[in-house]
Amino acid sequence: MTAGSRGDVAPFTGLGHGLVRAGHDVTLVTHGCFEPLGAGSGVGFHALPVDPRAELESARGQRLRRSATGVGKIVRLVEMARDLVGSLTEDLIAAARSSDVLLLSGSLAPLGLAVAEGLSLPSMGVHLQPLSPTREFAPPVMGVRSWGPTVNRAAGTGVSLAVERVYADTVRTLRARLGLPPLGPLAAHRSRERRHWPVQHGFSPLVVPRPHDWRPGLDVSGYWWPYDQEQAQLPPALRDFLDAGPPPVFVGLGSATVPDPGRLSAEVVRALRAAGLRGVIQRGWGELSATGDDMITVDDVPHALLFPRVAAVVHHAGAGTTAAGLRAGVPAVPVPIQFDEGFWATRLVSLGVSPGGLTLRGLRADRLAAALVRAITEPAYRRRARSLAEQLRAEDGVAPVARALDRLGN
Repeated sequence: MTAGSRGDVAPFTGLGHGLVRAGHDVTLVTHGCFEPLGAGSGVGFHALPVDPRAELESARGQRLRRSATGVGKIVRLVEMARDLVGSLTEDLIAAARSSDVLLLSGSLAPLGLAVAEGLSLPSMGVHLQPLSPTREFAPPVMGVRSWGPTVNRAAGTGVSLAVERVYADTVRTLRARLGLPPLGPLAAHRSRERRHWPVQHGFSPLVVPRPHDWRPGLDVSGYWWPYDQEQAQLPPALRDFLDAGPPPVFVGLGSATVPDPGRLSAEVVRALRAAGLRGVIQRGWGELSATGDDMITVDDVPHALLFPRVAAVVHHAGAGTTAAGLRAGVPAVPVPIQFDEGFWATRLVSLGVSPGGLTLRGLRADRLAAALVRAITEPAYRRRARSLAEQLRAEDGVAPVARALDRLGN
């Protein structure tokens, strides 16, 4: 069960496919617009209402887009989520009634835990970000590297409680409907921690090592790569473009929206041309575009097929796109926009695969061109990226989840 943007869904198509191959019957429960992502994987689908892109383009979404600070964006996201979560409960319950175990993403854990308890089902977290409090880094959603050990952990606890409160009204109604006693946000958080509710994290320990102060039950399994159909191919026009010249640079902001797509697209094109580079521009939800013999604009394409054929990637540093770039072994220039993207951008720099990131507001052609020249011409970045990619390909992120499921069954 998961909710959010494409990046909050795609990794679970791969996890689900792996669990199907391990002998499980798996259903992906998420927004109906993402059903095509799992086509051919053997994973069933149960649609949730709400179109996340439509919400981002609504008046509420526009307020979120205009927020200039991390805290402001979180406040706007909380307002949006609080208004929407109630519409998800009917389908969550319906999907759970035909299930034996619930695997819950971080975005739906408070609701899913209430459903699991009410239906007497075992459950487990499957998180794409390190959401649990730690002294080792600040909460990823804050976009801050560190405030020091004591404040980091306190802030992490505060963020966890804030998420619980987003769902509090809906959970209260849901618990009463399912015949459960009242349980406030603080009590729910303490109960989960006290019983060491298990959580598997879908990223590599090579990218984010398991924090030393995490409680038992919080494990880092490795990446869950999005399922790609065996017959999947790049569009013919893109294949022709790739074959027609040297490896281009990929530029895409995924599900992020931007206030002025035209201006940003122009800056990107000027940067690429100033650096003497060709470009593959992904339209995404930000509606980027470019024209010319040295540029091509694409819609959604499999990162696993495209990224190995590019010289570098410029992206918003979402968890999934960050992972795809690392898997392909190419240098990166992150442009984090909101929430956990600053966390992953910092990781790329610390891993030695990026010369540094740019802010969206500070993205200018000269700055992007300079960053790309460094990323592509200084061999250390590609050397480190290739080395890390080789290690990531040797990991199996599904196997720890399958073993954890066996433990739940016992």
